[in-house]
Amino acid sequence: MANQNKTDVILEAATSQPATAQRTAKQKTRPKTLPPYNVVLLDDDDHSYQYVIEMLGRLFGYSTARAFKMAEEVDRTGRVIVYTTHREVAELKREQIHGFGADQLIASSAGPMSAIIEPAEG
Repeated sequence: MANQNKTDVILEAATSQPATAQRTAKQKTRPKTLPPYNVVLLDDDDHSYQYVIEMLGRLFGYSTARAFKMAEEVDRTGRVIVYTTHREVAELKREQIHGFGADQLIASSAGPMSAIIEPAEG
């Protein structure tokens, strides 16, 4: 019976080690979460509310009501966060804003609105 106990201890030790190694391997292969970035639309006097609402609807799929609230915020505060995502998509969205073109309703509008990306808090 003493030999049987030793065998049980050896088997238990042998089977518990691979499980620990297996858990460690799973932990190592878990993908890291990419840090979030904000796409920030900056205010200017060369674009109408209609332009901002249309742009946000086309580029981000926002409803007219949501885009209008963002247009009010950018007008009131000088900036509004329009999207939060990982850096590569944030850069793409910023470039889409820069490529949207001039506001046809305002004669002094020479080009698109400005946008920046910045690390999101949290």
